[in-house]
Amino acid sequence: MIDNKYIIYHIPGKKIGVTNDLYNRVECQQGYEVGEYEVLESSDDIDYISKREIELQKSYGYRVDLKPYNKLSVNLKLKNMNINITEQTTTFPCPVNKLKGQLMDNLEMRWETEHGQVCLDKDLAMWIEKNAKTSMFNDNRCYVYNKAMSRYISNSKQTKCDFEECDEDDCCQDFNTFDKIRDWAEYRGIYAEGDPKTQYIKLMEEAGELGRAILKQNREEQKDAIGDMVVVLTNLAELLDMPIEECVESAWDVISKRTGKMINGTFVKD
Repeated sequence: MIDNKYIIYHIPGKKIGVTNDLYNRVECQQGYEVGEYEVLESSDDIDYISKREIELQKSYGYRVDLKPYNKLSVNLKLKNMNINITEQTTTFPCPVNKLKGQLMDNLEMRWETEHGQVCLDKDLAMWIEKNAKTSMFNDNRCYVYNKAMSRYISNSKQTKCDFEECDEDDCCQDFNTFDKIRDWAEYRGIYAEGDPKTQYIKLMEEAGELGRAILKQNREEQKDAIGDMVVVLTNLAELLDMPIEECVESAWDVISKRTGKMINGTFVKD
């Protein structure tokens, strides 16, 4: 570990981030071991390291943080709000029916989750209020899933990027259908309580529904079955830690170069 410095760390294929406590941030909080990450740069100058982090995130093709490191608040308390952050959730100290007022009283509050930085604005407050769930341990507390919140921040058109070199096309993309499916599934506990085996069984059930719809020549049932299979495949891929977009892109890279010919109604590759 490099002491008394701001460190840019790199988790290959995942992210580039900044910390001043490499061991606690990367190993204890995020669960990575020595050899699974690397130090790219370090400096005593927080302004330099904040700008450099963004440059490296862009050059490596990772998601660019919505707030530079030097603009983040390390204090999680603001006014009367004291949130609790775990690996999966952010918990708020109030019941759902009082959450809106608490959020509006704490606009511009900033905190960090394993999936990135959060800056509370009115749009995010509305999303949190809509997606918050009552804690099973305390009716006076509620929570949201960090991964779903991060996905909303990254993809919402209403997200405003505050740093000078922001590329709007990279930072403010549309909230696409796969994101909506994952948000829905995460909110309902499919990722927290489900597993790949159950989703695979569900996929086979939906495939059977599609087969019956084809035999019946029922177009509406065919459409429903195909859509249901895509939803299940999206969730199955997420549970295997492989986003469905990545799976589709990988398949396309292969089949786009494939040659062959049709034989008895089936494409047979060379």
